[in-house]
Amino acid sequence: MFHKEGHKIIFFSVVIVVGLLFLIDEFVLTSWLRTSLMLIVLVFFILILQFFRNPKRSTKINKNHVVSPVDGKVVVIEEVFEKEYFKEKRIQVSVFMSPLNVHVTRYPIGGNVAFSKYHPGKYLVAWHPKASEENERTTVVVENKHFGKVLYRQIAGALAKRIVNYAEESTTVIQGSDSGFIKFGSRVDVFLPLDADIKVELNQKVKGGESVIAEKS
Repeated sequence: MFHKEGHKIIFFSVVIVVGLLFLIDEFVLTSWLRTSLMLIVLVFFILILQFFRNPKRSTKINKNHVVSPVDGKVVVIEEVFEKEYFKEKRIQVSVFMSPLNVHVTRYPIGGNVAFSKYHPGKYLVAWHPKASEENERTTVVVENKHFGKVLYRQIAGALAKRIVNYAEESTTVIQGSDSGFIKFGSRVDVFLPLDADIKVELNQKVKGGESVIAEKS
């Protein structure tokens, strides 16, 4: 199953791949070179398919839990001052996605979208300390009665050239459902209340919509 953001790219990739394979077969006479070029083209196509895959996730909806919005590796767990929306201290949990990870973004909690904003910006590498403030990004805040407000921020990286955000203010969303997509590698920051009980560790691998990153009793 492939994400809808990849349908056009996959279609044009099929056309290009078929054309390249035909040209290679027709005009490359050296057997080993012809085979090598065909394999390179097919590997490239497989990588595109892998990038836009959208596996089904079984989110166990729980008002006490915040689930990871994306697949990847936890690279930051720290108390920070969140400048844009809360303007107060929060616990930041950041998940870095490599180009090989699933890039679907999912809602970490269910509730109402209180804030959703796009920011144009730079394309620093996603792990750069200033990436969360200077790179192209979107900021979304979801609120419910139990957890209060949870902010997550999609951040473009050096390769990510498009962030897709489906969150619209004043709409009700379901925990673990599709909230967007980041094309070609990046990271997502989650800002949690200070009394949240963090359930992940640095360098831990997480799955979007399934791995619990925090809970609140």
